[in-house]
Amino acid sequence: MSKSIEVQDLNVYYSDFLAVEGVSIDIEPRSVTAFIGPSGCGKSTFLRTLNRMHEVIPGGHVKGRVLIDGDDLYGPGVDPVLVRRHVGMVFQRPNPFPTMSIRENVLAGAKLNDKRMSKSDADGLVEKSLKGANLWNEVKDRLDKPGGGLSGGQQQRLCIARAIAVSPDVLLMDEPCSALDPISTFAIEELISELKNEYTIVIVTHNMQQASRVSDKTAFFNIAGTGKPGKLIEYNDTSTIFTAPTVQATEDYVSGRFG
Repeated sequence: MSKSIEVQDLNVYYSDFLAVEGVSIDIEPRSVTAFIGPSGCGKSTFLRTLNRMHEVIPGGHVKGRVLIDGDDLYGPGVDPVLVRRHVGMVFQRPNPFPTMSIRENVLAGAKLNDKRMSKSDADGLVEKSLKGANLWNEVKDRLDKPGGGLSGGQQQRLCIARAIAVSPDVLLMDEPCSALDPISTFAIEELISELKNEYTIVIVTHNMQQASRVSDKTAFFNIAGTGKPGKLIEYNDTSTIFTAPTVQATEDYVSGRFG
């Protein structure tokens, strides 16, 4: 299930603008890697290259390689839709399909992949995915109610259930708690710790404490100024990044001197 990610000298462009420059990073399977850094430093842009979501914006393209278990996501003939099936994404704001029921939300991606799923298989997948997202006990009696009727934290867990229903290898999370209250945030953090037993997880967060709580490794991104590309400054075990970073800019950021 869980797979390694190897990025080799990746440059991310929007048309002619170089947004992120020269990133090389190895991400281990069954681990949580946090991307931190000030706003506008390219961490979310880089995250989106890991499942080709950045291409949704016109002019978005890359130079370099992103290998998942040795397969290049940007190799000739690779279908971005297929990439996104293996590399799921959870966004900053919970985005369940508001007119769909909780059950339909969970099955939305899986139904695209398997049109002929039996009702019992679908029921099993709904239960397994909601249990995987720690949401089953809260919603099992109202699966036919709209997903938009849940609280913010429940909606985010529903989006996680939807993402894991298609059995991805990698789960990307772009500030998954920034719109949530502290109790919901705690629930998502607990969930991330459980999910890493099965998935490779990469999370963008503005919250230093969150990065230090949930991640095994942390990557610090920074930017030299407006209009300049974001760069990966330092990447190491999370404890090292927060207690003994080797780059002054990393230390200044994690100690709160800027950003």
